[in-house]
Amino acid sequence: MKRKLFRLISLLLGAILVAGLLPHTAYAADLFSISPTTIVNNVSNTITVTGAGFDATAVVLLDGTSLSTTFVDANTLQALVPAGVAAGSYTITVSLSGGPANGFAVLTILAPTPTPTTAPLPFARPQFAVYTSKLTGNVRTGGDVTLKVHMENVGKSTAYNTQATFTSSDLLATKTGGIAVVGTVDFDQEVEVSQTFYVSAQISGRSVLVVDMTLTYYDSQGTSYSDKFTLSLPVSGGTVSSGGGSVLPTATPTGVKTSQLVITGYSSSVDPLQPGEQFALKMTVQNVGNANAQRITMIVGGGSSGGGGTAVPGGVSGGSGDFSNFAPVGASNVQSLGDLKAGEKIDAVQNLVVNVSTNPGAYPLRVTFSYLNDKNEVISDEQVITLLVYGLPNVNVSFYRPPDPFVAGQPGMLPIQIVNVGRRFAVLGDVKVTTEGGIIENGTSLVGPLDAGGFFTLDAMLTPDQPGTLTLNVTIDYVDDFNQPRTLERTLEVEVMEAFVDPSLEPSSGGGDGMDGGEVLVEEETTLHKIFRFIKGLLGLDSAWPVWQPPGGGGGVEEVPVEPLPLPPGKG
Repeated sequence: MKRKLFRLISLLLGAILVAGLLPHTAYAADLFSISPTTIVNNVSNTITVTGAGFDATAVVLLDGTSLSTTFVDANTLQALVPAGVAAGSYTITVSLSGGPANGFAVLTILAPTPTPTTAPLPFARPQFAVYTSKLTGNVRTGGDVTLKVHMENVGKSTAYNTQATFTSSDLLATKTGGIAVVGTVDFDQEVEVSQTFYVSAQISGRSVLVVDMTLTYYDSQGTSYSDKFTLSLPVSGGTVSSGGGSVLPTATPTGVKTSQLVITGYSSSVDPLQPGEQFALKMTVQNVGNANAQRITMIVGGGSSGGGGTAVPGGVSGGSGDFSNFAPVGASNVQSLGDLKAGEKIDAVQNLVVNVSTNPGAYPLRVTFSYLNDKNEVISDEQVITLLVYGLPNVNVSFYRPPDPFVAGQPGMLPIQIVNVGRRFAVLGDVKVTTEGGIIENGTSLVGPLDAGGFFTLDAMLTPDQPGTLTLNVTIDYVDDFNQPRTLERTLEVEVMEAFVDPSLEPSSGGGDGMDGGEVLVEEETTLHKIFRFIKGLLGLDSAWPVWQPPGGGGGVEEVPVEPLPLPPGKG
């Protein structure tokens, strides 16, 4: 027995020794860190996991949930955290085919921080206005003159880095090269800028010199602006001579001739305008200038037109306008109005449609007039008109069930129903039911707000005066989108039957002793009745006067004897 036990122990020790000598695989993967450690859950985020011993079977886990993992190398993994994961702290681990890696990391997921909204500030920009411009010095050929311009920043913000550039075909800028630096100009600040010129020989015989001044500047946001001013400078005292000598007297210069088109009135064929409405916009255009306007092109919505000189393709550009609220129908937004002399008027009509998505409000509409003046120069006059769009309620007034038969002189109920059949929410005021052929009770009520498809019921009482068709007038008061009172009017019709009378209740039918068993007396007999009964007696007819007796009087009708009337004297 001892021998067998000794052999068994020897075999176990040998097996243990052999197992210790055999090679075996050990997984020693480690997770060191992640980057980034904080993400926001409104978008998908990629995190990088750094460690050692990773292989292609490695999967990154977020609190035990597998993430989409990309194996980069043995030291790097990338995992995609999808958007929408709840905010909080999560444990990041790595799992391989042979088991989990050593270590972990913490990932913080945050919700996006709401961006505070601020009310937009009203738009303000710097804007210059020129008040006076004057030439001083030796205004003659070969002389030097100085131009002084007095101007003001009439805008609502400060102008920065302001500079003036002067150009002229009559004068040559000297000293500054035609550029004068003005600098910073606060709003409501007046400044004066000067520029020296040399009078060239080309101005002989001229009484007015023209200088173009272009101002460039920036606002506080860095937005650049440019204003161009054309300065017409009369030569004081006469015409400049070419010999450099005297200044000769001249006639009083006339005003500059120019044309200008203005919309003096406009109207719509549909009033009020509502979303989806087609209408014709009629505009009265007048040339308020003192020169003719030729080849006028009207562009509704804004645009430009080429002209004058060599014709080029695409000379009229009317597709860059704003048509989000009003769009042309039946024809394009470009029309040719022909020529217009100074002071003349012309009516222009443009067919438009209100976009169905347009909300109620006041909308500006740009209109551009592009034409040629007397010098064959292209002039563009751009103007803005305003169109009002309303969202008036659309309601249906009817009976929510067939009304009961109406009888003249008897009251009956009117089951009236008001339904908002429009697409918008509507707020209605008082509803009132009236008629000229009867009496309405409980015919006034406040409707209030109605959603699209919502309804309001009113149970009024009607007492008609006479049989036939009776018309009911229903009026609903409300306030439109521009706080103006308005009224909706609808009509309903009902049929009124004649009142039913029981023949047995009429005394002439002989069917009783009177109402409620009481005595019914005949009206009192007059002299005319007696004469009439006397004539009936002469003709052999019943001439008795009926008298009704009380019930149980045993009588019925008592005949009254006819009293003979005295005959007049005569021949017998």
